[in-house]
Amino acid sequence: MPEIAQFVNRGASLITPAVVEKLLHKLPMWKAQFTQIDAPKYPHLVDQLEFLADAVEDCAEGVYKDLPYCALAGAVFALLYAHNTFDVIPDYHPDLGRADDSSVVRAVLIQNEKAFAKYAATRGIDWNRITSHA
Repeated sequence: MPEIAQFVNRGASLITPAVVEKLLHKLPMWKAQFTQIDAPKYPHLVDQLEFLADAVEDCAEGVYKDLPYCALAGAVFALLYAHNTFDVIPDYHPDLGRADDSSVVRAVLIQNEKAFAKYAATRGIDWNRITSHA
């Protein structure tokens, strides 16, 4: 996992407020697309992506102001990465296509667990349903 964490941290370091703003306009469509992911080996991935998308929306719109920027940037990077169909393992590969997406999302959730658990609690979301430890 250290290599994935380094990859995520590098990617998140490139996320600027302008990137967040640009992504915000795409999130409603992306959330709908994420619900269509068929990844039986990664049963939590859709819920995790939806959770991250909601957190990004709430922060960017000022509804939730307590998420540290590093967690927001990580969430944005994970969403961008998961939406890209031609990433390290292209999504069209059966069984393996979402492995890298799931790893990136899990790394973001693990690295920012306290911040996201607090966000989940304030939104009435069961963190155990989202967490990578479930």
